[in-house]
Amino acid sequence: MPVRRFGVIASGVVIAAMSLGACGGSTHDAHGAHGAHSPSPEAATQSAPVVQGGAPGEAARTVSPSAADTDPWNRTDADFVTMMIPHHAQALEMTRLAREHAVHPEVVSLAERIESAQGPEIVAMSGWLELRGLRVPRASDPPHTMAGMLTPDQMSALGKARGEEFDRLFLTGMIQHHQGALEMAEPMASRGSDALALEMATDVEATQSVEIEIMEKLLAEL
Repeated sequence: MPVRRFGVIASGVVIAAMSLGACGGSTHDAHGAHGAHSPSPEAATQSAPVVQGGAPGEAARTVSPSAADTDPWNRTDADFVTMMIPHHAQALEMTRLAREHAVHPEVVSLAERIESAQGPEIVAMSGWLELRGLRVPRASDPPHTMAGMLTPDQMSALGKARGEEFDRLFLTGMIQHHQGALEMAEPMASRGSDALALEMATDVEATQSVEIEIMEKLLAEL
C-alpha cells in the first residue's frame, strides 16, 4: 500500500524546528507562562496556517489548524512524536559528518537522502506538538537514551574516523539508529490514536526499512 507523505508545518514553528538540525528545537512549554502581550496557545493555533500533504501525485493544501487537528491524540502519539525529534536530530548530525568525511559515493548519496527526509520530518513533528499545545524538545534538554541512539563514545569515534573506516562506522551506526526508530514506531500501530501521528509512524517504518536494506548491502560491499 503506498505511503502518503505527511506535512504539518505551522509557520511560527519552522525557524525553531530547523535549529533542531544541529541537535534540537526550542519553543514554549505547554503549560508555561506567557508574557502580557504574547498570544495564547489557542490564538496562535487559530492563526497559524497548516500545510497538509496530499496522497502520492496530489498537491499539498493549506488548511486551518482546527481542520488539521480533528483526531483525538493520546500519550502514545505524543511520546512517539516527542522522542522522534531528538532521534532524528542525531541522525542529521551523523549525515553532517558523512558530508565531510565519507568517501564512498553511495554513502554520501544515502546521507543526503536521510537528511532530505528527516529535516522536514522534524519540522512536521514540531508543528504537530505546537498545534496540540505540547512542548517541543530543545537542544538544551538533558540527553535521553532512546532505542538505537548512538552513545557519546560512538559519536566521538564516528567524528574522528576517515575514509572507509568512516563509511563502515556510519553505516553500522545508522543501521542501529534506524532499527531503533522502527522499534519506537512499532507501538503506534496498536496504541496510537491520532491519524497524522499514525501516518508519521508509518512513514518512518516504510522509509527506514528500505534504507536499512540499502545500508546492509553497502556494508557488505565495503
